[in-house]
Parts: sequence; structure tokens; C-alpha cells
Amino acid sequence: MDSSDTKQIVKNAWKAFASHDAEQIAAVFTEDAQWLAPPGNATAKALGHTGHVLDRKTIVHFMAHEFPTLFVSNVELTFTGLVAEGSTAVLEHRLQATLANGRHYDNDYCFVIETRDGRIRRMREYMDTQRGFKCIFGDAELSRAA
Repeated sequence: MDSSDTKQIVKNAWKAFASHDAEQIAAVFTEDAQWLAPPGNATAKALGHTGHVLDRKTIVHFMAHEFPTLFVSNVELTFTGLVAEGSTAVLEHRLQATLANGRHYDNDYCFVIETRDGRIRRMREYMDTQRGFKCIFGDAELSRAA
């Protein structure tokens, strides 16, 4: 696969995520897709998730229904880097938003994304988990989690 095609797949996926439309989101993932997130991250904890490997059905539900219940307004996502080699891309972005609890969220992410047949097969997510906890739960929760 051409690297520019891989970059376009990633850009299209993030447009689908922003739509919160389940059909659009499902269309960017293979049937056997996986999203690997840091175990016990703040977003997962806030939404009651216990696993850190999401399958396609869970990914779609998260992006279409759960994400907008936590990140409720002023959602701003800024790509800071996108490179691709063949069917693999690395995306860096910054996510800022107002949370359902009124706190401000601001964190940087890095995704390693593997594509197949024009869709995403696997995403490995990296983030500052401590910063995420502080943004979502504040300092008190952060010290309990340590």
C-alpha cells in the first residue's frame, strides 16, 4: 500500500470519529480490528471499561456514544504529526475539551496504526496517563491511583 493512501485512511478515520456516526466509524475498521489503549487509563476508568483491548464493536460504541458523554464541548483535536511507511502510520495529536464534570482536558497522544485493505486493522494508543488522570479526576484521585 502506498504511504499517502495510508495517511488518507487515518485522516478519514478521524473525520468519521468526529461525526459520532456509528456507520461511518464502523466503515473505517476491518471486522477483526483492535484498539490497544494503556491499561487503566483515565478515559477507560471514567467510562467503566476494564479491558484495554477494544474490538470493532466496542470501538464503534465508544466513539459514537461514549466519547461525547465524557468530552462534551469545545472538543479540539490538533494533528501535530502524521507519517506513514507502507500500510503503517504514526499519528500524533493533541486533544483538548471540556469534560462532563466541567474540567478542562488537555493531553497529547500518539497512535501507531496498521491498515489493511483500505481500513484500520489495529491501533496502538500511547498517552500521558498521569496527565489524563489529573485532567479528568484532579489531584486527589491522582494521588489515590499512585
